[in-house]
This record gives sequence, structure tokens and C-alpha cells, in this order.
Amino acid sequence: MQPYTLSENTVWTEVAPGSRRAVLSHRPELMLVAFRFEEGAIGALHSHPHTQVSYVAEGSFDVTVDGETTRLGPGSSFIVAPNLVHGVVALTPGLLIDTFTPRRDDFL
Repeated sequence: MQPYTLSENTVWTEVAPGSRRAVLSHRPELMLVAFRFEEGAIGALHSHPHTQVSYVAEGSFDVTVDGETTRLGPGSSFIVAPNLVHGVVALTPGLLIDTFTPRRDDFL
């Protein structure tokens, strides 16, 4: 499988060691964000008042939502309801494509 290529103009922000994000597009009611992870990087457990839908574009992740952990690979997706504690661990280098509703203004 060929890796996903984002625009050369994509602006990446380091989130934590081994992970970075890029806001791809947004309106007040919806946001699309790419998260790139190195192997072993952790998307720390957290919660927010937004509904989130995530698509595993590349790699393999252990995804924890509300205390339940599932291993997901390319083509998988998951939904996080508002205020549920969730996070990921990248088992391989990977890319998640996340949508948020409403927009995550803290990412702008």
C-alpha cells in the first residue's frame, strides 16, 4: 500500500514526542485533521466535548475508548462520543484522519 501523501503546503504542529497534527480543513461545525505517529508514539488519554470520528489511513494502533482497548489497522475506523476518555498507541508508524464536530478551536 502506498503511503498517503498530503499537500506539500500542509502545516504540521508537534503534539507530543513522535506525533504531530495538521488541520486539513474546517468550518465552525466540522473539522478534518491528520495525525501522524512514529512507532511507539502515544496519543495520551484525554476527553473533549466534541464528537470524533477517526479513520486509520496507515499503520496499526491500540485504540482505547472509555476503558476498552481495540487493535485497529488500515481501513478501520472508530467513533468517540463527547466527553469519553480516549487515546491511542502507535504500534507501527501511522496516520489517523480525524473529524470533529463542532470544530476544535483549540487546534487553530
